[in-house]
Amino acid sequence: MNILLIYPQFPETFWSFTYALRFIKKKSAFPPLGLLTVAALLPEEWPKRLVDENTEALRDEDLAWADLALISAMALQRKAAVRIIERCRGMGLKTVVGGPLFTAEPEAFKQVDHLVLGEAERSLPAFIEDLNNGCPKRTYTADGYPDIQEAPVPLWDLVPMNRYASLNIQYSRGCPFNCDFCNITALFGRTPRIKTAQQVVTELDAIYQAGWRGNIFFVDDNFIGNKRSLKDHLLPALVQWRRDKKGCVFFTEASINLADDPELMTLMVEAGFDSVFIGIETPDENCLTECCKTQNKNRDMLKDIKAIHRSGLQVMGGFIVGFDSDTPSIFQRQIDFIQRSGIVTAMVGLLQAPPGTRLFERMSREQRVCSEFSGDNVNGLTNIIPAMGLDKLIEGYRTIMKQIYSPRKYYQRIRCVLGELKAPVATTPSDRQHVFAFFRACLRLGVLGKERFQYWRLLTWTLVRRPRMLPLAVTLAIYGHHYRKIYEIHLLGAV
Repeated sequence: MNILLIYPQFPETFWSFTYALRFIKKKSAFPPLGLLTVAALLPEEWPKRLVDENTEALRDEDLAWADLALISAMALQRKAAVRIIERCRGMGLKTVVGGPLFTAEPEAFKQVDHLVLGEAERSLPAFIEDLNNGCPKRTYTADGYPDIQEAPVPLWDLVPMNRYASLNIQYSRGCPFNCDFCNITALFGRTPRIKTAQQVVTELDAIYQAGWRGNIFFVDDNFIGNKRSLKDHLLPALVQWRRDKKGCVFFTEASINLADDPELMTLMVEAGFDSVFIGIETPDENCLTECCKTQNKNRDMLKDIKAIHRSGLQVMGGFIVGFDSDTPSIFQRQIDFIQRSGIVTAMVGLLQAPPGTRLFERMSREQRVCSEFSGDNVNGLTNIIPAMGLDKLIEGYRTIMKQIYSPRKYYQRIRCVLGELKAPVATTPSDRQHVFAFFRACLRLGVLGKERFQYWRLLTWTLVRRPRMLPLAVTLAIYGHHYRKIYEIHLLGAV
């Protein structure tokens, strides 16, 4: 049976890095790890192809080859997923769908042939058995959470690695916290389930043996959900693994309480991590109480961020506006906090209510859900009616984005973080594309760009003060170019 695995295209967002990727001639930030894992769960004798629409076009020839199309998607990929499903139907190709979008809203996709919901290790085997017996049902739902120590090594040979800026790997699923706007606990539970250190090393070996030497993203919802296991097992194993390796720098997601554990931060840096995404959300204590972000309360988050920076880990931050407790002052407070924190990659979005969350349930009871959940953090969109009014919220949101991504404020934050960060322990080797990227940046940002004064000032400052940080300085400058393009096109309507 010929299996075509399809990953729908993402729209342009701050997270897509579309305009940054052009500097290094890459097509997409990450490959579809979920589909590669699903592929490894399928019978080995079934021929398989994967089409990632973010790196290549889905052709009629691909659909004609297949006996079955497997589609996975997140909410942000909804429009592309619907388009693909309709295209498959038009060619008489049966569809099997799964992943966060379909698991959260199965009733919205009546046009698909089969839904395999929840984690595939639990729901996919029953579908395969029924399919082999000629009696597949329409819906299969995972019964509980699987032991991910039984998860297979993803089939990396299905993707051309050179199309991607980073690869990804997973160590754990689930998060011990329960923020009311987050659907992670609904999908994966509150008890982190972890792989063994040997499993992770085996997956890294497969990536390294395939020739990869670049960045690797640990896609865990909260990498530090089980600190003891990290410190006793995984991180020491990663330190050992790196001893005879070149490149392969890691980054991940964690909660702010990482700052409470200097030993853990030191181990992460020694193991090859150089950055971490943290959900800061808001500097307002009332809003943190409202959304049950207990791990961020009653602490000096600015001090915590500085401590993480000084450990050698760059903080990337997520921020939200639109809580019921927000007042008109929140927009300037967010700007001030972001500038003082030195968080360069500051992703600010409007509060949205994903189906399956406690926030969605509350908004539904209050009749404040006004549209389907898009997952889009770019176009000033939200699926709920905000307490302060939508027009005022969007106006304030645009003010934040205009300020924090203006060249002057953005480059101030780059200098701030470069002044705080320890020199990196792990680095990726430079290749031809990265050398070309430097010259492209000098031309596009330093000659043609509106930020040219700030760009040359940054490079001069870095060469004098922190010369080993020059590659990071250029990288962050390129990210800023992407963020400004997204802001101008999608929030200002510029051409």
